[in-house]
Amino acid sequence: MKYRSVFISDVHLGSRGCKAEDLLDFLDSIECSYLFLVGDIIDIWKLQGSWYWPHSHNKIVRKLIKKSRDCQVVFVPGNHDEMFRDFDGLNFGEIEIHREYEHRLAGGQKVLVIHGDRFDRIVCHSKWLAKLGGHAYEILVRVNSWYNAARKRLGMKYWSLAGYLKLKTKKALKIVDNFEEALTTHAASEEFSAVVCGHIHRAEVKLRNGVTYANCGDWVESRTAIVETMDGELKVIQYGL
Repeated sequence: MKYRSVFISDVHLGSRGCKAEDLLDFLDSIECSYLFLVGDIIDIWKLQGSWYWPHSHNKIVRKLIKKSRDCQVVFVPGNHDEMFRDFDGLNFGEIEIHREYEHRLAGGQKVLVIHGDRFDRIVCHSKWLAKLGGHAYEILVRVNSWYNAARKRLGMKYWSLAGYLKLKTKKALKIVDNFEEALTTHAASEEFSAVVCGHIHRAEVKLRNGVTYANCGDWVESRTAIVETMDGELKVIQYGL
């Protein structure tokens, strides 16, 4: 498929939950002029605890470098790969690194590209709690993987336990709502027409505070991306659908 721009986030290379092979297939299937890596591409937090880096994760890095020869690739680090924020404005080969980035849609509208963690109160004020939450999430992902392996043998569709809990838990919904409100309020105050982010692993495009809010989702469970069509529309696509 051909798009003007593709935005992916929360790949979490270095974690066992990363769907690297699916992402490789997805990257092979697309053509674009702009490719944005919207944070948490590499899970430095996880790698600091235990090293996990299979060949498929190397293939992702090589694929992104190869893509950068054919299109503009911009890496906007997140909280899990925040060490790369120190290289703001520099290039890794042909890949540009920016703390945040201003993109223009086909129609000229300004888009803020940002991971979004600085609008998450838990990450900003209780990093230890955010890391604890990350460990709990990984356990959920492992349990979900075993469960879905059984579902697949029975011919049933994929089902996300973590996604279900996010939708059913009032506290989780409130955190998501606060995140969206803070991010879109900021984007509106800076006169952006849209904001593309990641961080909360919940892919969505909607209008809020007069701003188009587009969250990329993740490549741990949802396997989603935000794309800009050739006429400048932002929408969610999911691998395999």
